[in-house]
Amino acid sequence: MPNIKIFSGSSHQDLSQKITDRLGLELGKVVTKKFSNQETCVEIGESVRGEDVYIVQSGCGEINDNLMELLIMINACKIASASRVTAVIPCFPYARQDKKDKSRAPISAKLVANMLSVAGADHIITMDLHASQIQGFFDIPVDNLYAEPAVLKWIRENIADWKTCCIVSPDAGGAKRVTSIADRLNVDFALIHKERKKANEVDRMVLVGDVKDRVAILVDDMADTCGTICHAADKLLSAGATKVYAILTHGIFSGPAISRINHACFEAVVVTNTIPQEDKMKHCSKIQVIDISMILAEAIRRTHNARLPDYPGHGIPGYQGSISLAPVMCEVLHWRQGHGEKTVPTPLEELPRFTAHGQH
Repeated sequence: MPNIKIFSGSSHQDLSQKITDRLGLELGKVVTKKFSNQETCVEIGESVRGEDVYIVQSGCGEINDNLMELLIMINACKIASASRVTAVIPCFPYARQDKKDKSRAPISAKLVANMLSVAGADHIITMDLHASQIQGFFDIPVDNLYAEPAVLKWIRENIADWKTCCIVSPDAGGAKRVTSIADRLNVDFALIHKERKKANEVDRMVLVGDVKDRVAILVDDMADTCGTICHAADKLLSAGATKVYAILTHGIFSGPAISRINHACFEAVVVTNTIPQEDKMKHCSKIQVIDISMILAEAIRRTHNARLPDYPGHGIPGYQGSISLAPVMCEVLHWRQGHGEKTVPTPLEELPRFTAHGQH
């Protein structure tokens, strides 16, 4: 892929490496360090003049430091004459602060959007935004990708009796997400109405739907302290569910989350690797991870190739032909982990949801 450079921030280098492996590229050279007063310093180790630059940095770990590092990397590439700079942010920071829910509350997601634009970002690629309207905070293109195809694949391959399962949203806000998955699986759905006393504390829950004698699959975009999903699991079990799974795009797992999962009735808590999970998996055997690097790699490839005058022939090495940017007849190229060998392209009817919101 000519005229493209991919750099990784320090938040999730493993995901960045998987993305570049799938694209047949090498990660760009970059050095990040801190001065004695904790200021962040970034050195881009190779020329980006005229290049299409992608910077991968997830909103996890030391969120504020990682966000500042991303802003500095964007600006460093922009003032070094990069042709375009795209920020690839698998987990968007401050996404839960997307509105004023009380007097004098900040809209921090809008502030982050402003900072990314001012730093010099020309394009944003992210995944499963907590609130889709965050895309409207930007004056630059935003591609909100969906983990749903990977979730559907995991359900079909790992839950034996998925055809009779019930997809459950732990809150009313996730109703659209679970109905979409339930429709594609042709199964029933339910939702849980929750009332909060204060942030991260749930007062009571009301189940709307029937899960008796069924496998219940909780689906949400993120879990932080896991109070909601653990209470929801207890509610589903008391309502007659035979097994309870949780599938989350972003497994933040802060505070007492791991302890709560270990003591909860889950068969498994499945998350994507938008956030590193290696350390948490050592302390919780219930956590399983879905790799979404192929979704991000494909988004980068299509975004880059749309700029090239001759589209056919460009892209992943060994691929014959081209893939249209239109969200019809899509396919993903699966690569065996750790090898450069391509498997047979697998058509998936859900892949239009890889594109920007509103094109599915």
